[in-house]
Amino acid sequence: MSDWLITGCSELLTLRGPVPRRGRAAEDVGILRDGALLVHNGQIAAVGTRHQIERLPESRRAEKLDLGGRVVLPGFVDSHTHLIFPAGRAEEYEQRIQGKSYEEIARKGGGISSTVAALRRTPVRRLRERALFFLEEFAAHGTTTLEAKSGYGLDWKSEARILGLLGRLHQDQPLDIVRTFLGAHAIPPEFRGRAGAYVDLLVRRWIPSVAAADLAEFCDVFCDRGGFSLAQARRILTAARASGLVPRVHAEQFAPTGAALLAIEMEAASADHLEQITPGDVRALAQSNVACTLLPGCVFHLGLSRHAPARALLDAGAIVVLATDFNPGTSPTLSMPMILSLACSQLRMTPAEAVVAATIHAAYSLRAHSHIGSLEVGKYADLAAFDVASYREIPYYFGVNLCSLTMKRGVVIHSKMW
Repeated sequence: MSDWLITGCSELLTLRGPVPRRGRAAEDVGILRDGALLVHNGQIAAVGTRHQIERLPESRRAEKLDLGGRVVLPGFVDSHTHLIFPAGRAEEYEQRIQGKSYEEIARKGGGISSTVAALRRTPVRRLRERALFFLEEFAAHGTTTLEAKSGYGLDWKSEARILGLLGRLHQDQPLDIVRTFLGAHAIPPEFRGRAGAYVDLLVRRWIPSVAAADLAEFCDVFCDRGGFSLAQARRILTAARASGLVPRVHAEQFAPTGAALLAIEMEAASADHLEQITPGDVRALAQSNVACTLLPGCVFHLGLSRHAPARALLDAGAIVVLATDFNPGTSPTLSMPMILSLACSQLRMTPAEAVVAATIHAAYSLRAHSHIGSLEVGKYADLAAFDVASYREIPYYFGVNLCSLTMKRGVVIHSKMW
């Protein structure tokens, strides 16, 4: 592993400082002009201006990487994805264009159920090949860490297969993958009409087994209209906490259910979606340590008009996160720059707020901010360089990938520079 002297950063966004950042502090990107980094053994050894870093004795022994005036920031942390799935669902995309709703399609056997049926038939070799392709694309867009959920198996064999595959992928390729058990994604077809029995199975057998086998760090539940009720979600998350898994919640995407307040009650790491929350929910979330993970790619892809109230959450002092929700049904994008564009244009976040939400706050939501999410001494050398004159141009050029280099733990994993 090379030691690097990284220079030529016209803007170096360090994101250094206290975590989380509330109110006006959520715009602090810790910018250094003409910045530089010294990397040793995959970690950041020094950060400062080029003049400061080049004068260090260690810099003389390091291999020089001149980024040619590019904008550099921490690698994106995508804290909500559904990485493992067997195929896309473009036919449903066309049906929605023709006027059918996501829920109507699901009731007729589409949606999550169709992906579950296909995944159960798909060899793990094929799932791995698809995942590796997508992971290369994540890296090419500047992402260096992602959370990935199970939830497209919904029987024990398939759920364990997904989580096991995620664990092997974490070891076999450069990006860090944080695993979440989402057995409570939907009611499996064999339990239709017997939701209570399925919740019993999750609580008494599957969740303890996932924890005992160290198959996941988090446990998620889809608590919404057409999903699990508030009472069922509380049982599932209570069992998760008792087993040592950290709760996460798919909360109030389609209807107000009280799931945001449940996330606070359960001391969840994150409440995700939040398009239907109330002003009271906003105030409660702002007073909590629950990260509010907003997923504007879903709203965009489904052609909906109601976004999560990002501006109200930020102004109230909530911890706001952005993620892709990469999945085949509602958000088939792995581009964090595109998510930043949507956050700025549709959620009225500033570019600085969007960068904070996609890096250090996303790392906070994964309980990983001690080693990723900012460019500070002792943290992993995870960074992305962009061919722009200012970081504000990353969301400005929507749908355009201007990431020219991605580094993970001091290793260049994507480059357009050579």
